[in-house]
Amino acid sequence: MSTSGSPLVGGAHLPDADRTAPATAPPAAGGAGGGTGAESVPSPFASLGAGFDRALTRGLRRVTGSAVAPYQSAIVRIGFGLTWMLFLLREFPHRQELYGPNGPWGFDLAKRLLSSNHAFSVLMWSDSRGWFELVYAVAVVSSATLMLGYRTRTSSLLFMVGVLSLQNRSIFVGDGGDNVIHIMAIYLAFTRCGQVWSLDRRLAARRAARQHDTDAAADAGSDAGSDADSVAASESGTGPGSGVRSVRDGSGVDPVGIALWAVLGAALVAASAAGKLSTGWAVIFWLCWLGQALWWAVRRYAPGEPKTLMEVLGDIVHNGAMLVIVAEVCLIYSTAGWYKIQGSRWEDGTALYYPLHLDDFTPWPALSHALAGNDVMVMLITYGTVIVQVAFPFTLFNRRVKNVLLAGMMVEHASIAIVLGLPFFSLAMIAADAVFLPTGFLRWAGQEIGRAVRPRRTPAAAVIRPRTPDPAETLTPGQASGAAAEPAAGPTPPSTAVT
Repeated sequence: MSTSGSPLVGGAHLPDADRTAPATAPPAAGGAGGGTGAESVPSPFASLGAGFDRALTRGLRRVTGSAVAPYQSAIVRIGFGLTWMLFLLREFPHRQELYGPNGPWGFDLAKRLLSSNHAFSVLMWSDSRGWFELVYAVAVVSSATLMLGYRTRTSSLLFMVGVLSLQNRSIFVGDGGDNVIHIMAIYLAFTRCGQVWSLDRRLAARRAARQHDTDAAADAGSDAGSDADSVAASESGTGPGSGVRSVRDGSGVDPVGIALWAVLGAALVAASAAGKLSTGWAVIFWLCWLGQALWWAVRRYAPGEPKTLMEVLGDIVHNGAMLVIVAEVCLIYSTAGWYKIQGSRWEDGTALYYPLHLDDFTPWPALSHALAGNDVMVMLITYGTVIVQVAFPFTLFNRRVKNVLLAGMMVEHASIAIVLGLPFFSLAMIAADAVFLPTGFLRWAGQEIGRAVRPRRTPAAAVIRPRTPDPAETLTPGQASGAAAEPAAGPTPPSTAVT
């Protein structure tokens, strides 16, 4: 007899022993006209509550169970870190004119503007050349470390500080790509973007391998020793496994991280005491610093339930930041597309023609003029740009259509970098578009790139051992004729030694 219950409305079940109810409901007594009642029909809305509960449970498990889109957050981190670092290195000879004391936008003008819009820039703390060089150097280094994924939490915060400080110092320098970097630098500080494709991940894997080897050695040593010695060693903290448990629980001491956050804490104290930070930014930076200190303390001293709670909170913040990044990219394309629709040049299909004749946007004059001379191509690119930008946010519910439009937009930005001479704008937009790339494609691309970059191991050269000579080959002519051979002086060859 089957033990499964019969399904009811809402997913409930009854055991087989309780299946005594008739298939149809009994007639209702006292019906109208004294007749029998109609068959009871379940409400079509009765299962909505159970379905909503199941969907809500899956959603909560998804949001709190893990950090979503680890590969997408990693490629966004790499893209924006690389873009900003390359821009700063290219403009290094002109840094004083762009953001420093030698620029046309002087220190006093920038200070007056920032006092009115309450923007953040550490360059407003001093107008000395040395302070500017230090901030510029930190911006370059933090971009490189963020791209590589080294000390990702610290690098993301320093990256945000560097981007905001330089761009807010001279707000009239830059283009749309700088605005995207400005926004994404803030969002990346709240993501766990170093889970994959990062030095942090590689170093963690190496530490885990060493911990595994240490655990194996500790277990072997504890099995060989006596029970009394093991108990005494564990209680005194001098046994082979005394330091392994702390490492396994994530409470190992990280002197570099402690020193780094101690220096940042001292700088934060000095800036707060000197009144350099506004109330809002002081609260943000202090919360970030205290949150990191709390995370380290929990991992070291409370690796159980408190650590699980901190992991859940970190996943929630990361998932919320990734959702905001997705919404921001959709907002960028939708607003750009709808504003283009309102322009007369975009309506008649000639908008692309005009920038192709501007000297500032024609790094390859022959290519630009050839493209501008093709009326059909100009019209197709103009209308295609508007259609793709307006339609893209609505294609997120269809994976195939979304991937096709995503590839088209990336090709468009790459073309803008070549034809119009805007490489950093294109890199920033491609990095923002990468948040929509499929996980399978990113994993495959990472695997192929890793195989190409990883040095190939050459097979070990074959060891050619000397052939053991045959005894007949070592005989003298007299011995070969039948004379008895005298034993040769010296040790017996290994190949002929008797074991």
